[in-house]
Amino acid sequence: FVFKLTAAKQQDHFFQAAYLEERDAWVRDIKKAIHCIDGGQRFARKSTRKSIRLPETINLSALYLSMKDPEKGIKELKLEKDKKVFNHCFTGTSVIDWLVSSNSIRNRKEGLMLASSLLNEGYLQPAGDTSKAAAEGLSDTPFLDLSDAYYYFPDSGFFCEGNSSDDDVVLKEEFRGIVVKQGCLLKQ
Repeated sequence: FVFKLTAAKQQDHFFQAAYLEERDAWVRDIKKAIHCIDGGQRFARKSTRKSIRLPETINLSALYLSMKDPEKGIKELKLEKDKKVFNHCFTGTSVIDWLVSSNSIRNRKEGLMLASSLLNEGYLQPAGDTSKAAAEGLSDTPFLDLSDAYYYFPDSGFFCEGNSSDDDVVLKEEFRGIVVKQGCLLKQ
């Protein structure tokens, strides 16, 4: 789960993620930042709350904790698709169903907006090609209300068996050299 980043001064930096999906998320976010900077724009993380005019009364953090409640929250499942087994995840449809049943929203359209906010702010993560493509902007909304679009909580212990997701081409090289500085990556 290692990837290499070469800086402008030809300095190589190696990053190691805890699992494949985390590596893919880091690669995707770094590519977005590079694209933004190359375009002459200042890189800044957009606030979902401002961009979609999310009401101040909605507390995404509290909603996330409710969704994770072992008894009343969204049930994490073991799902299979395209010869891959996704552990500790759930479908986009189950998220919207839960939001409706918990009276957090009035209809499924509002649910898509709220679930997209949770996804954009990192409370939910896409798992599988369908949901990853939507999150990368290849769909009308970043979040999909579909039974074959899978998502997971970032701290759930999610893992995928039989996954060969190298969408972001990560070169498989033999790594040589010494560790200059070692630490942990934290994503806000």
